[in-house]
Amino acid sequence: MRVLFVSSEAHPLVKTGGLGDVAGALPQALVAEGVDVRLLIPAYRQVLDHLDTVEPLISLGDQLGMGEVRVLQGVSHALPLSIWLVDCPVLFDRPGGPYQDQQGVDWVDNGLRFALFSRVAALLGVTGRLTGWYPDLIHLNDWQSGLVPVWLRQWGASRPATLFTIHNLQYQGLFPKTLMSEIGLPDHFYDMHGLEYHQQLSMLKGGLYYADRLSTVSPTYALEVQSEEMGEGLNGLLSDRREQLVGILNGIDTRIWDPQHDPDIAAPFDKERLDERDRNRAPLLIEMGLPVTEPRVPLFGLVSRLVPQKGVDLLLAALPEVLESGAQLVVLGSGMPLLEQQLRQMQQQWPTQLAVWVGYSEPLAHRLVAGVDVLLVPSRFEPCGLTQMYALRYGALPLVRKTGGLADTVDEQSGFLFEEVSVESLRGAMNQVLDAFQDQAAWRERQQYAMGRALDWSRSAKQYKAVYQQLLPTDTGSMK
Repeated sequence: MRVLFVSSEAHPLVKTGGLGDVAGALPQALVAEGVDVRLLIPAYRQVLDHLDTVEPLISLGDQLGMGEVRVLQGVSHALPLSIWLVDCPVLFDRPGGPYQDQQGVDWVDNGLRFALFSRVAALLGVTGRLTGWYPDLIHLNDWQSGLVPVWLRQWGASRPATLFTIHNLQYQGLFPKTLMSEIGLPDHFYDMHGLEYHQQLSMLKGGLYYADRLSTVSPTYALEVQSEEMGEGLNGLLSDRREQLVGILNGIDTRIWDPQHDPDIAAPFDKERLDERDRNRAPLLIEMGLPVTEPRVPLFGLVSRLVPQKGVDLLLAALPEVLESGAQLVVLGSGMPLLEQQLRQMQQQWPTQLAVWVGYSEPLAHRLVAGVDVLLVPSRFEPCGLTQMYALRYGALPLVRKTGGLADTVDEQSGFLFEEVSVESLRGAMNQVLDAFQDQAAWRERQQYAMGRALDWSRSAKQYKAVYQQLLPTDTGSMK
């Protein structure tokens, strides 16, 4: 089974969020399941800098008037996969991030950039003779690859099957209708039964409408996206396609997130050595500038983008009462300037109980998850979420809202849940933590149960492989 896995980012080469984590880990898990995978990503400058070696694979000539486009083959010791890169220097070889410049502003030509990326993925799907490798299936991820099934439909050629995975329905890849003529797509695709979305072109909708099968990154999110409340205006389309829609829960890379062998934490531990886990608490507090209290008080943690989707505004409103009880909180993240400012102001008000690190540090994230008692994930919605899975693995009991992948990974035995999107509901759950923390023997039992949950990618890879097999012809097993 040959699968072209198409993603605009893949950790550790390039990452802005959960998609990067998935694209770095899932293909490796699929290879372990016997799937022949090629990972296709853009040849961003930072990706080229991360690779050990890069060689040209094929030239596709001038595509969309952007000059020569090549497919490169890269090797990375940090990502042991067959890595293919779409090389178009005028579009991808630039400073900044995958989607934004160094000032955090979206690249004005993102529509053209990812239209070309999708076009190359589609070309690799139908012209295997160029590489000697024909994919049976193309696995697409989020709006950046949403035009792949559109190109395949336009060409009408013998083609591979397509699976389109929604990682976050909120990001839709919306561009002016004029992009249609710029990239050479016929106007008949610009229709409510096609790419048109509120008088714009939606790349995400292209994937949702034209791919053979659809998936989301958790079973609960697959149901939520069909609702008016969480369907982002696409709930009707997703409800119509519910027979082709499946929710498969993400996993985590348990080699990187392994408390027994984590080089970034002060003291390695496992569920049978929770006393060793306690040795991570004081170094974290000292690093964050907080006092090490005796007797010990509950230590909450937050590792998050600081945006309303993550419920940070709810947390700010719930915090004063919780801090008055004596509890402490350490925060790592960045995002909306107003929320960053409010957290800093609250830190000045509670200097011995609240510490805020604005920015992101992967090593600090490991130390935080290893040192806190409870990790907060109070999201308004969460397609899957990985932070709560890291917390389970490290014995930091997650406190989550019962939505999306949070509801699919955390139960009353392994953490704390609340249902309503309200300050009162969140505060009530945090007060439950304060009460439960008094019984340390029961707390240890909960930690051991949480750390025993199976969260690696092998389960997810088996489920994806089953979906792939459903899409392949039963008579030949191939779609050349």
